[in-house]
Amino acid sequence: MRRLRAKDGCPWDREQDIRSLRPYLVEEAFEVLDEMDRVGSGGPWHSLCEELGDLLFQIVFHAQLAAELGEFTMADVSKAISDKLTRRHPHVFGELKGVNGSEQVLANWAKLKADERKLKTGDEGSVLAGVPTAAPALLRAERLTEKASRIGFDWPDLAGVRGKLAEELVELDEAIASGDRDAIEHELGDVLFSLANLARFVKTPAEDALRMASHRFTTRFQHIEAALRAEGVPFGGASLEHMERHWQAAKAKEKSLPPPRSLPRAPVSTLRLGVADLDAQKAFWDALAPTLGWTTHRPTPDEARYEDGSLRLVFQRAPASAAGATFTLEAPSTLAVERLRQRVEQIRPGGTSDSLAGRLSFQDPAGLVWEYTLSAG
Repeated sequence: MRRLRAKDGCPWDREQDIRSLRPYLVEEAFEVLDEMDRVGSGGPWHSLCEELGDLLFQIVFHAQLAAELGEFTMADVSKAISDKLTRRHPHVFGELKGVNGSEQVLANWAKLKADERKLKTGDEGSVLAGVPTAAPALLRAERLTEKASRIGFDWPDLAGVRGKLAEELVELDEAIASGDRDAIEHELGDVLFSLANLARFVKTPAEDALRMASHRFTTRFQHIEAALRAEGVPFGGASLEHMERHWQAAKAKEKSLPPPRSLPRAPVSTLRLGVADLDAQKAFWDALAPTLGWTTHRPTPDEARYEDGSLRLVFQRAPASAAGATFTLEAPSTLAVERLRQRVEQIRPGGTSDSLAGRLSFQDPAGLVWEYTLSAG
């Protein structure tokens, strides 16, 4: 980083300051979150490693900016968190004994943080301090209730939390009936806040739950769109009842095919293929890559790269495609094959063949044939 910021370094890196880097930090954090979701659904870890590196780069960059101003260094950043973890875990690194469970650990953590604030500012401050105002609203609501609970401000059981949500829903109905916009906003906010608190109680983060619900909605709605295109229904021409039938079909498939524990792995490392219509090839594989757990890279305008940690598939613009070539890859389970079959059918209706369980054959826009079969193991 020092080399990049040197006088003979990279012009772009030299132009950056603490303000210009803010959007990149947020973007990299969300990309890490995307990969965490994929790993949590059975995908490979390799891409998460890469995205964690990109996030770490932002931290190194910020530390270098501070070092140039004589404020602190990367070593200071590392030492600060090391010291904080040691200080806030006296039951591990210190003399404190007899800690019973994570709840007591969190209560001790809150007290230690208050002591630190008092040492720095002369005032213990609020137990709610430290929850960023710019954080996503559901996440912030959950963290606020979590911090308040550490000093005993909490419901005694889940029934109380659920009862509060029911109470807030009644008040929201009354506000909707009144037509008062301000009242509706107020009561809707209370309902969402109660839901976030309920999510904390059942140990299912609201932000994660909503993000995955959005993912399911996207997948199901794209199934509707693909089905309507296959039926020749003009854009915007389907009735609500028609779309609902396809929605229910997408839900039924989703329930019958739970995500596999791991995604297809291939016995080759890099496969380079020339294609004539690179744009069509990109569109097809961009849509298919998430199902395979592959990441997408664009090194140059004339190249598209997809990889999962063991296979790197590279398409390069060429005068003609190697049409007719067949490639066989291994899949870990019948469920993985069926999941892939569904996605290919959504992208290219009628584009799959071989109805045998645990086997799939399909052709991409370049005319290349891909076969997925169960691994011998």
